[in-house]
Amino acid sequence: MERLQKVIAQAGVASRRKAETLIAEGKVTVNGKIVRELGVKVTPNKDKIEVNGVPIDREEPVYFLLYKPSGVISSVKDEKGRKVVTDFLQDVEQRVFPVGRLDYDTSGLLLLTNDGEFANLLMHPRHKVEKVYVAKVKGIPSRDKLKVLEKGIKLEDGVTAPAKVKMLSLDKKKQTAIIRLTIHEGRNRQVRRMFEAIGYPVLKLKREQYAFLDLKGLNPGEARQLKPIEVKHLRELADTKKS
Repeated sequence: MERLQKVIAQAGVASRRKAETLIAEGKVTVNGKIVRELGVKVTPNKDKIEVNGVPIDREEPVYFLLYKPSGVISSVKDEKGRKVVTDFLQDVEQRVFPVGRLDYDTSGLLLLTNDGEFANLLMHPRHKVEKVYVAKVKGIPSRDKLKVLEKGIKLEDGVTAPAKVKMLSLDKKKQTAIIRLTIHEGRNRQVRRMFEAIGYPVLKLKREQYAFLDLKGLNPGEARQLKPIEVKHLRELADTKKS
């Protein structure tokens, strides 16, 4: 038997925290009876569990790494009919969703899963999982400008955490630079806003690493299933990164 909120999270319906809220609000039933008490244990394959009147279909948890191309929405559907990340996993029967997001015009490594608890663990602000981005920017920032990013820069939603920054190459003729930036936060369009704040707008952006994972062996639009040891390592990494 497992805790009800864990079963709901593993079914991909909501994060465990959100599942606890749904239970407290009386929106979850077990075998037709409303359950408001947290910590109730259920047998997933026997008990009938419904959230907002909709039965949850407990699925085997799956975990994928996708090389997201630029020009794709980090969502499971789009009202405008644009291509979404789940379009690249059409052979996957489980209802997977992205862990966090990459902007429409940003390419690179994106995780997808149907395990809400796992997704919440990696995305929670307390868990400092590093992400490595490579940006092509307009102009050539000085070392002093890059140090501003390293120390943390004030954005409209607060000061960013310290980052690791390295100039990889520059083109004096075209006045562009390639810079690697390592952060552990996940604010909306954060990398682009950080460079804009020091006066060097991003022309192209790619996430090359997520924790110890990279894109080796994959082309844009290709995905692979994570190995069990990789999933285990990600869980352990998030746990040890708690502040």
